Amino acid sequence: MAKQLKVMNLRSCRQLKETPDLSGLQLEKLILEECNELVKIHPSIGDLTMLTHLNMKGCKNLLAFPDDMSGLKRLEVLILSGCWSLRELPEDLSGWKSLRELLLDGTAITRLPNSIFHLKNLQMLNLNDCLSLESLPRAIGNLSSLTELSFRGSALKELPDTIRNLKNLEKLNLRMCKGLISLPDSLGNLKSLIGLYLDHSSIKELPPSVGLLSRLKFLTVRNCESLSELPNSVSSLSSLVWLCLEGTSVSELSFQLGNLKSLEKLEMGNCILIRSLSSSTGNMSCLTALDLHNTSITELPDSIGLLKRLWQLTLNKCLKLKHLPASIGSLKSLCYLYMDETAVSELPDEIGMLSSLKILKMRKKPQPRQDELLDMEDLHGGESSKRVTLPESFSNLSSLEFLDAHAWKISGKISEDFQKLSSLEKLELGHNDFCSLPSSLKGLRVLKHLYLQNCRKLKFLPELPSSLEWLIAANCSALEHIASISSLEYLEELRFSNCKKLMDIPGLESLKSLKRLYTGGCNACLPSIKRRISKESLRHMKYLCVPGDDLPDWFIQEVPNISTRKHRDLKGVIIGIVLSLDQQVEDNFRHEVPAIVDIQATITRQGDATPEHKKTLYLMGVPDTGEDQLYLCRFQEYSIFTLMLKEGDRLQVAIRERPRFNGLKLKKHGMHLVLENEDDFDDNDEDLFDESQQSVSKKLANFFHSL
Repeated sequence: MAKQLKVMNLRSCRQLKETPDLSGLQLEKLILEECNELVKIHPSIGDLTMLTHLNMKGCKNLLAFPDDMSGLKRLEVLILSGCWSLRELPEDLSGWKSLRELLLDGTAITRLPNSIFHLKNLQMLNLNDCLSLESLPRAIGNLSSLTELSFRGSALKELPDTIRNLKNLEKLNLRMCKGLISLPDSLGNLKSLIGLYLDHSSIKELPPSVGLLSRLKFLTVRNCESLSELPNSVSSLSSLVWLCLEGTSVSELSFQLGNLKSLEKLEMGNCILIRSLSSSTGNMSCLTALDLHNTSITELPDSIGLLKRLWQLTLNKCLKLKHLPASIGSLKSLCYLYMDETAVSELPDEIGMLSSLKILKMRKKPQPRQDELLDMEDLHGGESSKRVTLPESFSNLSSLEFLDAHAWKISGKISEDFQKLSSLEKLELGHNDFCSLPSSLKGLRVLKHLYLQNCRKLKFLPELPSSLEWLIAANCSALEHIASISSLEYLEELRFSNCKKLMDIPGLESLKSLKRLYTGGCNACLPSIKRRISKESLRHMKYLCVPGDDLPDWFIQEVPNISTRKHRDLKGVIIGIVLSLDQQVEDNFRHEVPAIVDIQATITRQGDATPEHKKTLYLMGVPDTGEDQLYLCRFQEYSIFTLMLKEGDRLQVAIRERPRFNGLKLKKHGMHLVLENEDDFDDNDEDLFDESQQSVSKKLANFFHSL
């Protein structure tokens, strides 16, 4: 072989069982990654004195190295990651004095040889997922150049106290070490340590010496469920930037948060024993993110207003938090405020001072199907009778892009000043009690998504901004009239399911971008839909739902053997469904989801009994009546479902084996394969054609007009 060969790359040579004799070569780099059948290494590998890089990642059948590897004097990187069967390293590592990186993650080694102390230049040692490694030799303390030491997911039970000698160690990763219950007090000697990661381990306490880690920036103990307190010395960590206590059993913090002057990120989510924050919280002047989700806090300290750099505050599922302090208005840098499912029922006037706020999520869980109960409580002054309004200052949030006030019980009229929220792109107001929307809503010129579902007192929809792409107003049972939507040129989805009083959708015929229209249960509106829907709109429609109990007579129940005509490609599939949902069946599930997901289209390949592909038809709009509903689902030629279809395939539609909805009946189903040249007519005089010569969309329009 060539004497000057420097690199040999045998990556993924999956049949290679043994390396060849490499004697006499001047190799500098040898790659054997993913050689799955490799079992034996020729002893000559130990004589490659010029080798600096050896990669054997994923050689899962490799059992051992040759005994003598002392010739690898220039080896700098050794990668053995994923060598599942490798149980040990050579006993004598004295020749590996140039080694800088040793990756043993995912191996079966049970111990490290005592001769490891020779690796004076080793900077990275990776022992992640070493499930048989329970202990370390004391000699590991001699690895004076080590900067990164990782045991994530290993079986390690303890660290030797000699770890104190790793003066250059910057990162210590002990995540997922389930056997580790304590750390040696000598940990405090690691003066260069920057990151200490203990997430999901079984430690019960941190040694007091942790406070001596003057350079520590990252300390994470996420989901260390046995950890119930932190030592007071944590207050001394003046360089700490990120502290994660999420999911621990820590209760009232025993140390002063305010001393952590450099802290930027504090995570205490799921610490259900934390009931309050210290007034010194406001001293953390560098804090940018504070996460308190699912804690038991009852209030926020007034000093929170001193956190001038805070840009994200998370309070989701703080079920005992009833008020926000007025000082929250001082958070001039706050961009993201998450407070879903809290007990807060009224926003302070100072909320309008949050000039940088982009996202405000304060969603609550609605109480479905409680109309009668709510009316009774209204009469008797119950909790639900409390009227909620947004503070006048709310309209000052000119940077707000997303507002989620779902089920906040907002009542009466919404202020005309709402148009001042000029940056709003997504507005979620579902499950509220207001009876009208401001006419100024049209001024929200960048609004794309408007959600009004289950606003059961809303009677009228004013003119809406032309930028709108989604309009969701399903289950608005009092809705009678809407202004013309003809200007909504970008509208793609329109949902009015179960709006029984709605008589007309003016402007529907002008929507050129509409792809999904859901009007199930809207019997009073059906005549106007029939009148306004056109051949052109049906051509681009992907999902359509109207009240109805019939399908076009040119639909077939199933396609037993797909066979396209010669020189005519398949351009799409239209599937029609007629179903009903028994309203007498007790089923809380249907009120919590927006769609019926129990109807499936199945593709079975010729000669194969097992379905090749199952497509769940996402039938939006769960009907609140037992009457029949008609759904049309159109899959264009570029959809995955259409692309899956091959010559000879069988196409069927049925209810899934274990339906989620009780009382669901599939009354009728049918389908039509759209072939090339069947639906691309531009002629507007198709009424003059015989039906057999008309386009698919024209025939669909004829069918709808006859409903």
